[in-house]
Amino acid sequence: MIISNIEQVPGKVVTQHLGLVQGSTVRAKHAGRDIMAGLKNIFGGELGGYTELLQESREEAISRMIAQAEALGANGVINVRFSTSAITAGASEILAYGTAVQLREA
Repeated sequence: MIISNIEQVPGKVVTQHLGLVQGSTVRAKHAGRDIMAGLKNIFGGELGGYTELLQESREEAISRMIAQAEALGANGVINVRFSTSAITAGASEILAYGTAVQLREA
């Protein structure tokens, strides 16, 4: 499966457009990590717990998007984008979406 954030893949030709595919996840860290992040926010530096949370969320959203593309018979997803939004206090959604396509060598 080729995943790309550009509209065309060099060396490949889109032979079939299969439509929009997406994957999302809503996640929150436990209260202990929220407290530590609050303290870190005072002193500065990377909020490792939140960085890890977002990385896990992106991977899960991409995995779900790929599963949807495979179900359509795609071998690629192009023009992939991410979106995020707050669902409740301390929880956010990551959405990955793109266009499922069939690609072949140019």
